[in-house]
Amino acid sequence: PPLRPFGGGAGPQAAAMRITKLEVWALRGPKIARPHWTAHFVVPAGNELLVKMHTSEGITGFGLATSYTPLDPLLKPWKSGYADLIVGESPLTPEKLYQKLFALTTSKVANEKGWTREAMIRCSAAVDLACWDIMGKVAGLPLYKMFGGYRDELPVYATCGYYREGKDDNELKDEIQMMMDQGHHSYKVKTGGLSLKEDIKRLEFIRSVLGDDKELMVDVNRAWDLRTAIEGVKLLKPLRPRWLEEPIRWEDDRRGLKLLSQQTDIPISGGESEITSYGCRSMIEEQAIQILQFDVTMYGGFTEGKKLAALCEMNHVQVAPHHDCFIHSHLVAATPAGLILEAFCDPERDPMQAELFEDPPVIKNGMMKVPEGPGLGLTLSERAVQKFGERVL
Repeated sequence: PPLRPFGGGAGPQAAAMRITKLEVWALRGPKIARPHWTAHFVVPAGNELLVKMHTSEGITGFGLATSYTPLDPLLKPWKSGYADLIVGESPLTPEKLYQKLFALTTSKVANEKGWTREAMIRCSAAVDLACWDIMGKVAGLPLYKMFGGYRDELPVYATCGYYREGKDDNELKDEIQMMMDQGHHSYKVKTGGLSLKEDIKRLEFIRSVLGDDKELMVDVNRAWDLRTAIEGVKLLKPLRPRWLEEPIRWEDDRRGLKLLSQQTDIPISGGESEITSYGCRSMIEEQAIQILQFDVTMYGGFTEGKKLAALCEMNHVQVAPHHDCFIHSHLVAATPAGLILEAFCDPERDPMQAELFEDPPVIKNGMMKVPEGPGLGLTLSERAVQKFGERVL
C-alpha cells in the first residue's frame, strides 16, 4: 500500500521516528569471461552495497554504495559494529548522521576495528541515501521536488565503447549499434587504452558509426599525461566531442586539467574519482573543469551532493553525475546547473540497471522522466536482490 505521509499535526510523531534495523546486502554481477576495460582497469558487471533502513514508524528506505574494487572492505564494518552506531538515530536528520559517520574517517575506534577510510566514505553514502529516501516518504514527495524541483525530465547518455580482449571494429560497431537501436542521442566512449594515434583512429571509426547528428563524449579515465592530453584535444577537435572526461593522470590532475582547459574549447569534465566533496570543491576553485561528475553512491550521498550542485550553479559549472541515472536524477532535476544523466544500457556490462528495480523509469529517445513516487520513487526488485545479493546483516 502507498505510504501515508505524516500530516501537519503529526510533527511529534515524525520527530520521534528512529532507525530500528538495518539490512545490508553485497550485490555482485556475474563474472564475465571477456571483461569490459576502461583505459587501464576492469569495470565489474555490477558491484554495489545495498542498505535497507527500517524505522519505528514502519517506513523503510534504501541506499546504495558503488565500488569498482572488491566489496570486502565495505562489508567488514557491518560485521563488526558499524550498524550499532546508526540504530537509534533519526533518519530525518541526515546531515547530523552523515557528519557522525564521516567523522569515523579519523576515528581511533574505526582504526582499531580495521575499518578503512574508503569504506567509511562509501558506507556513509549508502546510509545517507536511505535517510533521504525516508525523508521523501515522510513528506509524501519525490526527492527532486524536495531539492528544488527545477524540471521533471532529463536527457540521458549511454556509456559504451569499452575495450575487450579480441574486440575488433565489427564488435565495436555492433555494441554502438545496439545503443543506437535503443534510441539514444548521446554516447560516451572509452579511450586512452591504446597509443594516441590508434585511439584517435578508433574514435574516428566510432564517429562514423554514430553519424554527425549524435553527441559524442570521450572518457580517458585519467590515462594521459598533460603533454599527451594537449596533443589529444587538437586531434579530437574535428570529432566535435561534447566533453572530454578525466583526461589527466591522477597524481596532479587538478592542475593538469586547468592547464589543459586553457588550451582547448572542448569542455573538460571530472569528479567521479574524487572521494570527498572537498576534492570536487578544489576542482571547481582551480577552474579545472566545466562539468562536475560527482557520484553520490561513492561519496557524500545526497547530503553532500546537494551542496556540490549548489556550488556548481554558483560557479557556472554544469552537473552530470557519474553512474546510476535513477538515483542521480533527483539531484540533476533539482538544479539549473543540471546537464545530463549517465546510463549503462548493455545488460551484460551492467545487469543491475536492467534488473534491480521494479518498473524503473523508461529511457526513450534520449530522455527520462524523474521518478514521481515519494522519496527515491524506486522499488527494489526482491528477485534481483536475491539473484545478485549476499546477505551481510
